[in-house]
Amino acid sequence: MVAAVSSSKVAEAVERAITQLDFGQLHRDYWEQNEFLVIPQFLPRAFVEQTFAPEAQAMKGDLNRNYIPGHKKGGSVSYYTVQEKAPLFLDLYRSDSFKNFLSRLTNAELRFCPDNDPHSCALYYYTEPGDHIGFHYDTSYYKGARYTILMGLVDRSTHCKLVCELFKDHPTKQPRHLELITEPGDLVIFNGDKLWHAVTPLGEGEERIALTMEYVTDPHMNPVKRLYSNLKDSIGYFGLKTVFKRAFSGSRPSH
Repeated sequence: MVAAVSSSKVAEAVERAITQLDFGQLHRDYWEQNEFLVIPQFLPRAFVEQTFAPEAQAMKGDLNRNYIPGHKKGGSVSYYTVQEKAPLFLDLYRSDSFKNFLSRLTNAELRFCPDNDPHSCALYYYTEPGDHIGFHYDTSYYKGARYTILMGLVDRSTHCKLVCELFKDHPTKQPRHLELITEPGDLVIFNGDKLWHAVTPLGEGEERIALTMEYVTDPHMNPVKRLYSNLKDSIGYFGLKTVFKRAFSGSRPSH
């Protein structure tokens, strides 16, 4: 009964948030910024801190810590663990209102990632000094485009920021540098193949936790690219055991 009430509250909060947005302006901003958009306080900070942040804190014992010298250091909790232990996050990820809003924004018919994609709805933890990730694209190995939606859950840091380079490699635009603190409830939306981004190192006594959701236009992936993606995810994010335990299991149809 408690889970049902919580799910209902998430659905209501998402629908309320969307109705309050100036969609026309957001749509213009998204396309003018090369498929990138920040919506401060998409969900109210108090709601996120009461509803989602405790779920994320409770899963700290399940995170897989990883370290790639010169590129990244931090912790991750995969979609598989979220699905099992914190399905409340999936009420946001799978919300029809939310997905429809994102589809309208991106001018694309977005679909959920297959059930064997550990990134589809995952949590990323910066909890130790120096936790960070270097510059990268969220490259799509799918046959279609992949979109990243990031929401701040916990941000007690002055050092750990999302750094973005808009228009990198754009043939006519000058690059634009942004440094963002993703406070609880803030939403960042972008085409994974277009945004060059990083997260700067966490300071002593600080903490940052973010929820990341992925949507695709085509959920199919070449088997060779799937193997490469799984190897990358196992080393850089979720661990061999987590990734390959589910990697070749049947995929839930995407909608």
